[in-house]
Amino acid sequence: MQAKLNGQRSATLQGRYSAQHNAFGVLRLAMACGVIIAHAGPLGFAQSNVGAASFGRQSDLGTMCLYGFFLISGFLITDSALRSTLRQYVRARALRVFPGLWACLLVTAFVFAPLAALYENGSLDGFWTHPDGPFDYVTTNFLASMEQFPISGLLAETPYGSIVGGPSAFDGSLWTLRYDLAFYGIVGILVVTSVLHRAPRAVLVLTATCYALVLRDFFTAPTWSSRPPQHGAIGPFPLLGAFAADWTLMLGFLFLLGAAARLYAHRIPVTRNLAVLAGVALVGSLWLGGFFAVGLPAFAYLVLFAAVALPKRLSSISRRHDYTYGIYIYGFPVQQMIALLGGTRFGMLGYIVLSLLGALLFAVLSWHLVERPALGFKTGSGRARHRRAGRATSPRPALIPSPVTVAGAEARTGSGRHKAGARHSRSTSSAPATASTPRRLKRPTETAATFLKVPARTKQDLPFDPAKTPTSHTRSGRSHRAPTISTTPPR
Repeated sequence: MQAKLNGQRSATLQGRYSAQHNAFGVLRLAMACGVIIAHAGPLGFAQSNVGAASFGRQSDLGTMCLYGFFLISGFLITDSALRSTLRQYVRARALRVFPGLWACLLVTAFVFAPLAALYENGSLDGFWTHPDGPFDYVTTNFLASMEQFPISGLLAETPYGSIVGGPSAFDGSLWTLRYDLAFYGIVGILVVTSVLHRAPRAVLVLTATCYALVLRDFFTAPTWSSRPPQHGAIGPFPLLGAFAADWTLMLGFLFLLGAAARLYAHRIPVTRNLAVLAGVALVGSLWLGGFFAVGLPAFAYLVLFAAVALPKRLSSISRRHDYTYGIYIYGFPVQQMIALLGGTRFGMLGYIVLSLLGALLFAVLSWHLVERPALGFKTGSGRARHRRAGRATSPRPALIPSPVTVAGAEARTGSGRHKAGARHSRSTSSAPATASTPRRLKRPTETAATFLKVPARTKQDLPFDPAKTPTSHTRSGRSHRAPTISTTPPR
């Protein structure tokens, strides 16, 4: 009977998931590399995103990686929020996103952009005083609103510049950060209101509502292979700006689906047969149509299945050194610089290899010099951490021995009915008190790095010209989907 119960438990997501042994790290790393591979087409050769033609124009490799990022983020962020106070949660999220972002903005504005200016113009004349100069780039995007993408009118002659028809983005991947922060804020509200602990069905209702809206767009679309309509913009909101309604719905659905999977992990069966059915549904929907109605949930199930079914030795990848965030935020500017300097002469494969190696180089530097030191402050100041470490490693002083009776010991502990107490009850001699047992240390709060993602949209979908940049956070109420990747090569 016990074996049967154990088998039922292991067949669920909760039974097979382990916080220490899972493949979420390697999956996120693969998705970050997939974004770079997908961008090789438009950034290097002014072509459509890799995988767009194979997926029936419903999606592409970069967008699929984006969906996977938000699904995993919803699962891991919810798992972290369940074990954190609001203060711990906010601190962990801010330390994971902003230090790496700020360093990337500085490197882009004061390393990549000056090099591009020297290469294109031969000097830095007018570079610093340009209306969309490097200082404006840093201050405007400081809180991840990403209102400005070009710098000083550069990168107009790159392959991506030919797509957008003018100065192009230095780091288009950062547009998704505002969506990450918005969803983190929603989870924070659920923590404050105790919904995660006391009313998890509310998350299930929100997920079902988003899926119902996705189905509505699917059934009202002209064809089964049509992308969801845009529905305009939501906002603008203070600090974060406006959100594209279609991306908010799609990414929000994936994020909530991951959160619901964490809350109801004990109810979700995870078997190989279901994974095979999900794979068939995903491939069939990408080939025949219906991806947003059938393929998207199937894709989510496959990602969760892979996270718990892949070999445990893969769980060590990205656990100690997590380069995923760095690869994602530095991949776009590295690819732009390689294209500007003529790295595309090595062909598609050579360009992809150079892009991956360059992004990895900056990701390693970002992790060891910025991200990991910043994460050391998750639990408070360095002095407080040293005090806690000292209490954890040094034994507590022993109490002064004093004669106690067995009855007195039982009355003090309230648990003298164990076997040792029964043996001692036969003796009337007094015994000295021993040193008290040190307290069990609390498990440190685990965090999940969100990362990030880049979708591919056609140039016709852009609500405004990516080369034209608003001058403040609140001056533009349009949906900020720029600089998205065009899936149509220029004619």
